[in-house]
Amino acid sequence: MGYIQAIVLAIIEGITEFLPVSSTGHMAIASAFFETASDPFTKLFEIVIQFGAILSVVVLYWKKFIQFKRLDFYIKLFIAIIPALAFGAVFKKHIDQALEKPIFISSILFLGGIVLLFVDNWFKAPVIDDEEKVNYKTSFFIGCYQVLAILLPGLSRSAATIIGGMQQKLTRSAAAEFSFFLAVPTMFAATAKSIYDIWKEEPALLNSDGITTLLIGSVIAFIVALIAIKFFISFLQKNGFRLFGWYRIILGLVLFILIYTGHLG
Repeated sequence: MGYIQAIVLAIIEGITEFLPVSSTGHMAIASAFFETASDPFTKLFEIVIQFGAILSVVVLYWKKFIQFKRLDFYIKLFIAIIPALAFGAVFKKHIDQALEKPIFISSILFLGGIVLLFVDNWFKAPVIDDEEKVNYKTSFFIGCYQVLAILLPGLSRSAATIIGGMQQKLTRSAAAEFSFFLAVPTMFAATAKSIYDIWKEEPALLNSDGITTLLIGSVIAFIVALIAIKFFISFLQKNGFRLFGWYRIILGLVLFILIYTGHLG
């Protein structure tokens, strides 16, 4: 992987990680254009820079993450991550194979966009406007929604968990924030697992050049994500999900055209 590709993927990741448009799907499509979708290092890179982007949440919400007197906050995140850990371990091969198929990702992007057109009308009576009001049962159910994004690459982890939060009576902004919080342990676990697998199976990929590329990508994704989070929360409160739905539908259609004309394999 060259530095140009690394920078492009990192920018894409930083912009899309917290938007309900699927950062994984966008990076997979970009990698397909670069013809490196099946490259082991590219797969590792895409996961590691996701964790880099997720660290922006810790910085922006550091008062939440560094409050050890509130153990219930950490317990909620632990409970919510359990479904993703279980299903991620079982279906890892399925996920890797799906990420190499642009037609699969394009279909999920398109169908997910249709869902986002209507989701604002489904949950109109939220009663939970802050993470502290979220109980353990609600945390678990939101975590179950995250499994959908694991099983269907291109669906969007943030979209799935935000919708899960809204279904559990959270306001849009509260659901988005809880989705951000849940992303931290989720991506930490995914990054640790990917690095361990590479170290065990292909340790040569973690040479000095490889580590440098991972660091550059993570830093860029982190900086871009800081800006994207603030934009998303403000936009979501005022406008809802419709624009993201139309974006996904249009992107899905464009990708279908590129695939069937042979421009995207």
